[in-house]
Amino acid sequence: MKQFFKIIFRKHGSCVLLTRSRTISSQSAVIGPIQPIVATDGDDIILPCYLYPTMDASDMTVEWTRPDLESRLVHVRPERAELQNPSYKGRTSLFTDELKHGNISLKISKVKLSDEGTYKCFVPDLRRDSAVRLVVGKQTSSGVVLQCESAGWYPEPELLWLDAEGNLLSAGPTETLRGPDDLYTVSSRVTVEKRHGNNFTCRVQQKNIKQYRETHIHVPAICSKSPLFLNYEYLLFQLHTFHTSYSPLIQ
Repeated sequence: MKQFFKIIFRKHGSCVLLTRSRTISSQSAVIGPIQPIVATDGDDIILPCYLYPTMDASDMTVEWTRPDLESRLVHVRPERAELQNPSYKGRTSLFTDELKHGNISLKISKVKLSDEGTYKCFVPDLRRDSAVRLVVGKQTSSGVVLQCESAGWYPEPELLWLDAEGNLLSAGPTETLRGPDDLYTVSSRVTVEKRHGNNFTCRVQQKNIKQYRETHIHVPAICSKSPLFLNYEYLLFQLHTFHTSYSPLIQ
């Protein structure tokens, strides 16, 4: 990148700053995790977000938002306390010592069930953002409840749950809805316990046309003494398909 800037400087003289600005904007990215962040009510958690390639974010504006909220601003640097959603006041922070390394991750202290949602990490200087999904668990008495939902299928698909060994898990009945566009939405819940392991697969398939999609989830620390309910609706598995074509919302 330095060599590229030198060449531009020799050719365009004082235009180097403008050219440099456009180069960063077009080639840079804001990177977040592919998988959701899973937390328990009361935890301190980190929503990872980084600049790529690595660059100093110390002087950049960083905005963390939740688009589903009326007051969307969760955290902003430089701080604007009057704009922050009151629910997050005193509970959010960035790692100031890490900004120079491009680390713009958000720490949320004492997570609440209401904190569950999709967060956006946005850097206005780069005109780039990244989404991070947070799932917050609560206690139940029967284990971990996973929910899988998939929308936009035709014809009607089948939904299966598998453990880490590929064994079929016994789940509740699949709920099927047919929309006005004749496309199907299917959803199902399964309760898993420690004996099932920590890794699970939700598979949606259409046997007659030999099409399927699946997603994998790792559930940390399944324990009979402190089971969790994790609501993965719109998270664990969402696909939009049209006839035999499909594309995942969460890559």
